Parts: sequence; C-alpha cells; structure tokens
Amino acid sequence: MIRKLAIACVALVAFAGAACAEMLPALDPPHPKLKAEAVVTGDIVRIGDLVDNAGIVANVPIFRSPDLGSTGTVPAETVVEAVRAHQLIGLDTNGVDNVVVTRATRTISPGTIENAVTAALSNQYALGPTKDLVLTFDRTLTPQHVEPTATGMPRVLRLGYDVPTGHFNAAVEIPGRAPLLVSGQARAMVEVLTIAHTVNRGEILKQADVMFERRSRGEVGRDFIVDATQAVGMAARFNMQPGHLLRGLDLARPEVIRRNESVTLIYQIPGITLTVRGKATEGGAVGDMIGVLNEQSKRVLQGVVAGPGRVVIGTAGGLLAANNPPVTTGSIATEQ
Repeated sequence: MIRKLAIACVALVAFAGAACAEMLPALDPPHPKLKAEAVVTGDIVRIGDLVDNAGIVANVPIFRSPDLGSTGTVPAETVVEAVRAHQLIGLDTNGVDNVVVTRATRTISPGTIENAVTAALSNQYALGPTKDLVLTFDRTLTPQHVEPTATGMPRVLRLGYDVPTGHFNAAVEIPGRAPLLVSGQARAMVEVLTIAHTVNRGEILKQADVMFERRSRGEVGRDFIVDATQAVGMAARFNMQPGHLLRGLDLARPEVIRRNESVTLIYQIPGITLTVRGKATEGGAVGDMIGVLNEQSKRVLQGVVAGPGRVVIGTAGGLLAANNPPVTTGSIATEQ
C-alpha cells in the first residue's frame, strides 16, 4: 500500500513538472523587435518609437526627428548600436534593413493663408467682397507644417496696404510657429462685358458677340457695361476687336434709315395725314432727328425717324410747298 502511494506521488510530481515546463514560455516577456516604419511627434525619436516591446527604456531618446512633414530612414545597425548602451537585450531586427521614420504634422495650405490675408484686406480697407479680390504674392506661398497638437488657424497680425499701387504686406500668425511675412499685389475685380470676336461698325450685336470677363476695377474705370441686355440688339459705333471692354458710348441704337435712302415723309394730325416721298440726307435710329430732302420741293426738312423708311415732321409747310400736291388720307372736319 505504501509502495503504491509513493508511486502515485512520483507520477503527480512528474505531471506537475511537465505542466510547468509548458507554461514557462508563456511567462517569458515578449522579445523586442525592430519596426519597419514609425511615425513620431515632436523633435526627439525615442527607443519605443522604433522598437516594439522596448520595456522600461521605451522613452529613452536616441535620435532627432526629421523636419515637420518630412520622412527619413535610419539603418537597422544604427538603431542596434544606439540601443546597446541601454541594455535592451535580444533585439530582433525582424529582417528590417532600414527603418522609415515620418514626422507627424498638421498642414496649413497656401489657400488657407491667402484667404486669411484676403479677408483682412477686405475688412480693413473696404476693398469689396472677398470673392472680387485677387491676390498676387511676391513669393509663392508654400504649405506650412505645424505640430499635430497646434490648434487654431492662420491670423493676420499686421497689415499694410498702399491704395494707389495696390501693394500689401502682412505678418500672418501660424499656430506653433513664428509669424509668416508675406507681400504682394491686391486687385479688386469686377465682371464686365467684352467683345467675343471682331465686330464691324454698324453691326448689330448678338448674344454670341459678347462675353463676360473679370477685369481689375482700376482698369475698367466707369461706364462699363455689366448686363448683356444693355448691349444685345445695339449697333457698334466703330470697329471692335476681341477683348474690347464695352462701354455705354461704344453702342448706339441701330439705324433703321441710311443716308440717301428713299423714305416717306409724314405729317399727321388727328383726322388728316399728309405724305410725300423724300431722300434721307443722313442715317438715323428710331427716335433720331434727321434731315430729309423733299424731292418735290427740293427743301431739306427735319424729322424724327419713326421706323424703317418713315420720318415724321412737325409741320406741313415743307410738304405743301411742293409743285405737286402730296398724298392726303383721312378727312378734314368742316363747319356747318
């Protein structure tokens, strides 16, 4: 009986020993392994940034970080050499030859900076809506990289603007960085109507003959046309080339009577209308006062263009002075 009990105890001890042996690998701490890639923040690269399972030396600094927004590489053997002095035992390079290190960043785009300067110019110098301002910088704006923890947006600290030349200079606050100094030209733009292709004198403008362009307000001055309905249907006073900026004085109502054209002279009062043939001594649009030669009396009369081929005169004298009687229509009321 005692002998059987002793054998059982020996077997139990052997089983327990085997079980403990199987558990030992699980109790071992994970081995440190070199990373193939790392993203870091701040100016310093620490052991834990490049090595998994670095343990208590994870926060020990070993290298300087790349510039904000930049990426660099460090050879695996350089990392091994750097951590050796910190008693990091059993570092597994994991087949990595070079570790790619990227400095984390928040990027502020050139457009964001330009918008800040544009808004400041619009507000401080009453240059009109920001959508109508065009800025040209003396030096091309580049993306600005800041720490991911840097909050806020660009803000104009100082601003100067010369009205005659349109030149500006500004100091722009960039979160977490020194102010950015910028300068350039600011132009207030306006949408105007221009000629799309060559138009000859007297030609009636159609919708296809005009187009809108954005021009500097200082360039266009005054009296420019901004509504196509003010131009379409009007006649060109002179030959115009593509890109010509349309102004009110460039256009006239289209002539409906041309010089030397045969017309009908009309004198009209309630109940009577007198007409006679004549010849226009000058061209004119509806509503224009022109001279017309009465071909019967050979007198030149002044009349208002009423439409194609028709001129209304103010008195009947020039008509009745002819040798041949004019054509009379209607009736004359007589006293009883």
